[in-house]
Amino acid sequence: MVALLQTDSLVDKVLDGQRISREEAAELYHLPLEELGALADARRRLAKADAYDGRGNEVVTYIIDRNINYTNVCNVYCKFCAFYRTEKDADHYVLSHAELDQKLDELTAAGGVQVLLQGGHHPGLKLDFYLDMLSHIRGKYPHINVHGFSPPEFNHFAEVFGLPLAEVITKFREAGLGSIPGGGGEILVDAVRNRIAPLKCDSDHWLEVMKIAHRMGLNSSATMMFGHVETLADRLEHLQRLRDTQDETGGFTAFICWTFQPENTRLRAETVGSAEYLRMQALSRIFLDNFSNVQSSWVTQGPRIGQVALSYGANDFGSVMMEENVVSSAGTSFRLESQEIERLIRDAGYEPHRRNNWYQLLS
Repeated sequence: MVALLQTDSLVDKVLDGQRISREEAAELYHLPLEELGALADARRRLAKADAYDGRGNEVVTYIIDRNINYTNVCNVYCKFCAFYRTEKDADHYVLSHAELDQKLDELTAAGGVQVLLQGGHHPGLKLDFYLDMLSHIRGKYPHINVHGFSPPEFNHFAEVFGLPLAEVITKFREAGLGSIPGGGGEILVDAVRNRIAPLKCDSDHWLEVMKIAHRMGLNSSATMMFGHVETLADRLEHLQRLRDTQDETGGFTAFICWTFQPENTRLRAETVGSAEYLRMQALSRIFLDNFSNVQSSWVTQGPRIGQVALSYGANDFGSVMMEENVVSSAGTSFRLESQEIERLIRDAGYEPHRRNNWYQLLS
């Protein structure tokens, strides 16, 4: 299908691996979905051609990890979130070390190598709580990477602890933090953020956490949650800011996008479907030419669309994700074991391989 479009200069530019502008991305957005997907697949092959001893185009990776929300208390009240609680709610919690250990023991037994550790903006927890938690995990589970705390959390910590961002991140790293997830990115356009999460940090502060972390040698992922109140121009500005930051630091390991999940939330928006998800993932792969890895979001889209996404620019199937609380609170709940993930990858024509956070193969 791409061959039919070879006379189009923009398509030629994409196939040659050249960088495209936001205006060109907006033009590509309107291509038929299958054609955009084919272009994204071509860019995936360019990005992964030299990976894994030249076998990058044959390999699709995944990781065994677990999401642990150490607390559900949060005082930013995001309209798109159904998970948070206040300290007045009967079902609010803060996990003890014993409760963490039970979850991490189960993760270890399953062959897991990483924990995604995130919570809300708890107004009462002190710096020592976090440092003790990290030191405990590092001491008892040295084989588990702590992929923890989103940029909004770090901005919250800096404010509550009265410390500069860089000092907070340094202390967390010294205590055992291994990498930072891209949570809380939503759309990196303040006009949008002010509508959906007005108490959460702004775009500049989100990016500043990542830049500081990258300069310290901490890698992070980048994300985008779309399909709510934003426009296409907002999505492209978000991608532009990620690409610019990656040009500056090179610290992002992967990009993951997903659609807003509306059930049980206060944000009223017309939901978008799987076709729009595939369109934006494909466009992101083309635009983010300095990102090696794009992760399929089967957690929000379901296993079948997660598999299809491997033909729309993704080279990674995400995580077994033994536990997930935030998306499922919003009404979407998919679960896959490692055997099923590997079957889906093979059925799509690729070799499944487990990885760690840095996309090094473990099998």
